Amino acid sequence: MCLAALVVMGVFATASAFSPNWYVLAALRFGVGAGAACFFAPALGLVATYYPAGQRGPIIGLYNAGFSLGAAIGILAGAVVGLAFGWNWALLVGGIGLLVGAALATFALPETAAPERHRSMAALWGAARPVLRSRPIWALAIGLTGLWGAYYIVAQYFVEFSSDVHPAWSLALAAALPSVMIVVEIVSGPVGGWIAERQQDLRTAIVLFGVPSGIAILFVPFLPLSELAVVFVFLGFANGVVFANLYLIPSYRPEVEGEGLTLALALINCVQIAGGSALAIAFGYLAVYSGYTVAWVFAGIVGIVTLPLIVWVPGFRGRPASTQAGSDRSGTPTEPSTL
Repeated sequence: MCLAALVVMGVFATASAFSPNWYVLAALRFGVGAGAACFFAPALGLVATYYPAGQRGPIIGLYNAGFSLGAAIGILAGAVVGLAFGWNWALLVGGIGLLVGAALATFALPETAAPERHRSMAALWGAARPVLRSRPIWALAIGLTGLWGAYYIVAQYFVEFSSDVHPAWSLALAAALPSVMIVVEIVSGPVGGWIAERQQDLRTAIVLFGVPSGIAILFVPFLPLSELAVVFVFLGFANGVVFANLYLIPSYRPEVEGEGLTLALALINCVQIAGGSALAIAFGYLAVYSGYTVAWVFAGIVGIVTLPLIVWVPGFRGRPASTQAGSDRSGTPTEPSTL
C-alpha cells in the first residue's frame, strides 16, 4: 500500500504541472494530498516492523525527520526551479522525484508477509475495534493536537506576522527562522527516538519539551529577533523529540500489535491534522480581528492545554529487543513479553 500511495502522489503531482487552470490544479493537488494520507501511517507502521523493540525509536525519529528534510529540500529546490523555469517545472520535478522514489523503494524495502485477503466486514471490524476503542490511543491523538497545531502555526504564519508587525525585518531573515526550525528537526528526530528508548516513562520527553514549547510560542510577539532565533532552534529540536516519542508509543501498546499499529498511527495523524488545521484557521481569524498578540497567546496556550490528556496513557518504556515484543528485519514477529 505504501508504494501504491507513493505512485499515486507522483502521478497527481506530475499531472499538476500541466494544469490548464486553477480549478484543475486544486483537484490534482487534492489527489496528491490523498496519496500522502495513505502513505504516512502505513509506511511508519512498516518501518516499526523492521526493527525490534528497544531499537526502533531512533529509526522512527529518522523516518519523521525525513519529512522535514524533504520539506527543506522541496522549498529550496522548488523556489530555485520555479524562479528559473516557472511554477509548472517545479511541480514536474517534484512529481518525477516521487515516481523515482517509488521505483527505488520497490528494490530497497525488504519483503513482508502479504495481508490476508477477502476478509469479511465482521473480521475487519474485529481487528480494528481494539484500536478504535483504545483510550491511550485517543488520549495521544487529542493530547498532542494542540501542540501539533501550535508548531504548524509557527511554521505557516511567522513570515506573515513579521512582515505585518515588524516591517524592518527583512523577508529573507524572517523566512530563515522557520527554515532553521525545519532543519533542526532533521537532527532532533533520531535524537528524540534515542531518548525515548532510554526513558523509564515514554511520556516524560513529551512533557519536558512540549510545555516549554507552548510557553515559547506564547512569547513570540514580545521577543526581539535575536531571542526569537533561539526560540526557533529550540522549537525545531522539541518538535523532533516530541513526535518521535509520540509515534513510538503506539508500537508498544498491546492492543495495536501487528496490523493494528498502522490504524493507530493513522488515527493519531488524522485527528491531529484535522484539529491542528482548525486551530491554525482560528489563529488566522484572531490575528485579523483581535491582533497578533492575542493570536500568539492563543497558540501557546492551546499547545499546552491538551497535553494533560496523556495521563490516560500508561507509563512504560521500550525494553531491549530480547525482552520486549518486536519483529526482525524480515517483518516476522517475535514473542511479546509482559509490560
